[in-house]
Amino acid sequence: MQEYLKQTEDELKLRNYSPKTITSYLRCLHTFFIYKNEKTSKLDQEVIKRFLLIKLGEKKSSQTINLYLNAIKFFYHDVVKSPEKINLKFAKRSSKLAVVLSRQEISTIIDLVKNFKHKLLLSLAYGAGLRVSEVVNLKVKDIDLGELVIHLKQAKGNKDRISVLPEKLKNDLLKLMNGKEKNEFVFESERGGKLSTRTAQKIFANALVKSRIKKDATFHSLRHSFATHLLENGVDIRYVQELLGHSNIRTTQQYTKVTNPNLKNIKSPLE
Repeated sequence: MQEYLKQTEDELKLRNYSPKTITSYLRCLHTFFIYKNEKTSKLDQEVIKRFLLIKLGEKKSSQTINLYLNAIKFFYHDVVKSPEKINLKFAKRSSKLAVVLSRQEISTIIDLVKNFKHKLLLSLAYGAGLRVSEVVNLKVKDIDLGELVIHLKQAKGNKDRISVLPEKLKNDLLKLMNGKEKNEFVFESERGGKLSTRTAQKIFANALVKSRIKKDATFHSLRHSFATHLLENGVDIRYVQELLGHSNIRTTQQYTKVTNPNLKNIKSPLE
């Protein structure tokens, strides 16, 4: 089993998969190999199907089921080069609406954060539509204060993109980055190096609790809110797609369900 995992890890690295994806694939395959309990790498679709059904029975999300299937397909097709095709369809993904905070709720949450650096971190994540991993990985050289843009390097899917930088944060960013070298992180931890994603998430979570807002919001809700508020402001959806770095516009279209003005203008018949 360890040999197969090492072969898979090497192949994923050669194809420039992200460290997070590599870890997830190896974890999924480790679980599958334990269930399979065979030393042979022979492809058995019934075994794969039963394994995925067990995961469904464990109430795993459709996203997790698809992750298991992707990892298994990669192993058989790209590592052991099995000629047999895996004829299993992906689990249907749930169509939950994104949790979006109103502009007032965003303002309330940010105002409750007293630490200058932490307040700026949340403000920039919302104002530029950044993922938590993107904001903690920002380096001084990625910030263009003159053009008011952020250059995101090797973001999700190993893609570079550009996002907007709110002008109202310009002076605060200048203050935070003053004296730093271009390769230093914008949001450093007290011990040096970048802040962890967990720390950034806790900053948001603590402020959310203090705000007494009852929505099931997470740090990622800042990015959802960024996209929704842009659409409400009349920004073309294709520009929003570019700013978010979505490969498929259908991913961006989820926000049109949240911000549909025709639905919001309908009044309930209850009087």
